Amino acid sequence: MEFHSTEARYELREHVAAITIDRPERRNALNRSVTQTLTEMFVEAGEDPEVWAIVLTGVGDRAFCAGGDLKEFDEIARDDGRFPVPMTGLHRNLFETVLETYKPTIASLNGPALAGGFELAMACDIRIAADHVTLGMPEVKIGMGANFASVLLPRLVPRPIALQMLYTGDPLTAEEAQRWGLVNGVVPRERLAAATDEFVGKVMANAPLTLRRYKEMTTKGWELPVAAALRLNVGPNPYRSEDREEGIRARLEKRAPQWRAR
Repeated sequence: MEFHSTEARYELREHVAAITIDRPERRNALNRSVTQTLTEMFVEAGEDPEVWAIVLTGVGDRAFCAGGDLKEFDEIARDDGRFPVPMTGLHRNLFETVLETYKPTIASLNGPALAGGFELAMACDIRIAADHVTLGMPEVKIGMGANFASVLLPRLVPRPIALQMLYTGDPLTAEEAQRWGLVNGVVPRERLAAATDEFVGKVMANAPLTLRRYKEMTTKGWELPVAAALRLNVGPNPYRSEDREEGIRARLEKRAPQWRAR
């Protein structure tokens, strides 16, 4: 599928879908157009059997994503007479789509991830940050809400820390976020691309069907009682796959496996 957008890019390289927000002049903020495009890109990557992992980043180093485009929000409110309220429609929104994409998703944080940008990063499985990055939810400072973060953030960090971030709107540094497990790694900004590639390489060395199984099991079993979660049978069954046969054969023959995702 081709995407005709100047605000987001989609590239498929060696089974990795690289999705890039390209609005550096607006600090990669999410307007209606780029939000719709990103949603479509994640749906495409999730459904494409040639995609085994997804990397999300932004252009420049001023911002990974500054959240919703307040200028557009204000224009919509002026035209329609009301402010657009998120998470109220029948359709899944961007953050839900990313969260429920059953393939590994890695956010390569090239700049601050704030408001909806932080929520977008939280929806990904792994976050690797440049050392100048800050992460936070400043909505409280301008009278807005953060529905997705209000639900997901307390599941990722202790509730008092989540509420501190939500109540004050103060951001965390990359190092602080790493201490709380919100960021998996912090690297100098000039090494971000290389560090992301190194991590993705480690993931891609493993069996793609097993990766999908892990993602779907951990997502759907997140809030279930342990007994119920242990009996989940979701995602592809790696035990009956050709890749399982190849993996064992490769280990016995002391060589790298050649995965086929089947």
